[in-house]
Formats: sequence, structure tokens, C-alpha cells
Amino acid sequence: MATVVQWISGTRPRTLPNSIAPVLVGAGAAHHIDGFDLTWSLLALVVSLALQVGVNYANDYSDGIRGTDEHRVGPFRLVGSGAANPRSVRLAAFAALGVAAVAGLVLIVLTGRYWMLALGAVCIAAAWFYTGGRKPYGYSGLGELAVFLFFGPAAVLGTLYVQAGEITGIGIGGAIAMGAFSTGVMIANSLRDIPTDVQAGKRTLATTLGDKDSRRLYLGLVTIPFVITLAISLRVPLALLGFLALPLVALGVLRVLKGSKGRDLIPVLQHTGFAMLVWAVATTATLFLA
Repeated sequence: MATVVQWISGTRPRTLPNSIAPVLVGAGAAHHIDGFDLTWSLLALVVSLALQVGVNYANDYSDGIRGTDEHRVGPFRLVGSGAANPRSVRLAAFAALGVAAVAGLVLIVLTGRYWMLALGAVCIAAAWFYTGGRKPYGYSGLGELAVFLFFGPAAVLGTLYVQAGEITGIGIGGAIAMGAFSTGVMIANSLRDIPTDVQAGKRTLATTLGDKDSRRLYLGLVTIPFVITLAISLRVPLALLGFLALPLVALGVLRVLKGSKGRDLIPVLQHTGFAMLVWAVATTATLFLA
């Protein structure tokens, strides 16, 4: 039986900024046009966090039963380590996705945005079929695209639209920045796992591009949010506070540039994820102040 600490570790807490940050940016964009509602923002945050936990447990289950995790470095795996029964992990994934579904349904009923039921259904399906099912899209090189779309436009613009009923330029900029940060985390993770993914037959964008081009892609992705910061600052000068995240990004960039591999790339994921949260907090605070 897995311990409580191991179950918590199975949620991969260090990935949770990826689900918190986009909701913050979406809420800030809504506030900027007087559309912010605290209750609705909190419900959106519950949806985002529950989806993140659900996909993490789902990945643990699906990768574990396929044997993909047998030789991987990185976070603790419940199924791959043998600490938990695969069925229990699958049930935990379904429970988390169920929480996301209920919170999302409550939010939709409160706001009357019933067409967003379709978006919610797509998000839940995407969470499971990333590594689940007979032909998971995460094994076909589409994982990075999905991460960009769901942690960028879906999360940011969904949070914005469900409150304000419209999409703004600042919201679109924030969505691109969040998508770029999240995809950067994903690329760093895939870069670390190239040897074991090739061995397990898992095709990711990193295994397709190769080590060198994956590093170039990471550098491009983590540059985008700061270009967005400059663009937003033309309307909201305080948005330049987004550059507070730059030192954290620089720490990850240095490791990528010097060719770090395996476990040495784990800090890159941590630095990039934390930079994403710092950028989101700084930008959101700016939008609230403005």
C-alpha cells in the first residue's frame, strides 16, 4: 500500500503551478475589463487543479502499465515503483477528473455559458487520452501541442470568457505566454527522457527533433512570454514587472545551453515552472492595479 506521502507525490506537486498560473492570468484579464468575479475564479481554479491532478495520476497509471516508467528518472511514480495497485491509481485519476467535471458544471450553471460544456468535455477527454487508451496522442508527438492549447488558450481564455463574456488582446497575449511556458516545461521534461522514451517506443516532439533542436525550441519558448510582456506594457506599463521571472528562466537556460542531461535537467523543469508562476502573479497583479 502506498503511503499518504507517496500519493501526494503522485500528484506531482511541482507541476501544479502550470494549472494555477493560467487561471490567475485569465482572472487578471477579466478584472482589466471589469469582468472579475472571485467565486467564479476560484471555481475555475478548482477545475484547473483537479484536471492537473487527474492527468498526472492518469499518466502514472497508463505509463506504468505500459512499462514506460521502468527506467525513467524524475518524479516518483506510484505504478512504476510498484507502490500502488494500478487500479487504485486509475480510480484516483477518475476521482480527480470527476471533481473537475462537477466544479466546471457548477461554474457553467452559475455563469450561463452552457456551450462551454463542450470545452470541459474535451479537456477531460484530453487529460485521459494523453497517455491512456489504445492510441494515446502523447505517444504520437502531439503532447506538446496539447499542452500549449490546454494550459494556454483553454485555461486563460476560458477563465476570462466565463467571467467577462469576451476575449481581449491582453487575454490572448497571456494565453500565448502561459502556453509557451507550459510547453517549455514539457520540452525540458521530454528532453530529459529522450533515451528512455526511445527505448519504450514513446514518440515525443523531443524524440522527433532530437537533442539539439529540442534545446533550441526550449530557448525560443521561454523567450516568448517576455516579448508578450513588452507588448502588454504598451498599454499597461507596470506589466514590465513580468521581467521578475527572467532570472528564474535564466537558470534553466544556462543548464540547457551547457548540454545538461538526465537528472541534471530536473532543475530546468522546476525553474521554468516557478518562472511561469512568478510571471503570472506579477502580470495579474499589474492588471488588477491597472
